[in-house]
Amino acid sequence: MFRPKIPTMPTPTGQVTPPGVVEPTSTVPAAQTPPATPVAPAPSRPTVQLTPGTTLALVGGGTAVVLVVGAVLVSMLLVIAITGASLAICALVIRSLVNAEANRR
Repeated sequence: MFRPKIPTMPTPTGQVTPPGVVEPTSTVPAAQTPPATPVAPAPSRPTVQLTPGTTLALVGGGTAVVLVVGAVLVSMLLVIAITGASLAICALVIRSLVNAEANRR
């Protein structure tokens, strides 16, 4: 029950053809031609060296970007909160006006 079952190769049925004979083919070497134009070496880009000043500028720029994006996101959340609060106040005022009008009759 716990022993693996190894599959057996199925026996071929019907007429079996023998494998074809492979004959070696002769190869003819191509005539070697020199390259028409020499390939120019790829221009190497200069390596960027970070000095303490440029590192400080990059850190300062990254900090400024994070602060600006954070301020924009916080202001958007604040706008949504203020809009929701003002809509809730407007709904309360309208409801009280409707209730006051209904009580007068």
